[in-house]
Amino acid sequence: MDVHNVNIDISAVEPKQYPANGYPEIALVGRSNVGKSSLTNVLINRNGYARTSNKPGKTQTLNFYNIDEKLFFVDIPGYGYAKISKAQRAKWGQMIETYLTTRKQLKGVVLLIDGRREPSQDDIQMYEFLKYYEIPTLLLATKMDKTPKSKWNKEISVLNKTVDLAEGDEIQLFSALSKYGKEEVWNWIESKTGVK
Repeated sequence: MDVHNVNIDISAVEPKQYPANGYPEIALVGRSNVGKSSLTNVLINRNGYARTSNKPGKTQTLNFYNIDEKLFFVDIPGYGYAKISKAQRAKWGQMIETYLTTRKQLKGVVLLIDGRREPSQDDIQMYEFLKYYEIPTLLLATKMDKTPKSKWNKEISVLNKTVDLAEGDEIQLFSALSKYGKEEVWNWIESKTGVK
């Protein structure tokens, strides 16, 4: 999909703040600093539109990116970040769970996992949660430019062994640097949302 216009329409923490225009939504989920902003920038052909940060835990709200008045990417706060209080973590958890389990416009989730290492316990728990609620999921192994191509098949094999993939869910390798996997991610998004 060729993207022409992008706006951050809304930053929400509760359902009454979600967009009301009914566009389909794709949520981006993953550990802090796994590359959600970099993925967004590649998909929308903008450098630095979604701010990347070296400080984990920077995203604290559900950020709705309006893509060409057709669909929303929903950037969800990263998990696995230790330097926030238990109370804050519980609050984030409730906000994220409410969105993922009640939002009718949600058509699928891109779950980003650092392709340089095995999925963490948090990654596996998040996938199991998405599977339990039957939310279509694309497992995206990021930062593949940092892994030799000769080891890419091994990464897919590790993911297949570590994650009990639900029928219909897919694994894709991705590099924000080389843009490898961009087209495949868009194909998956289009298949779930019907947006072209």
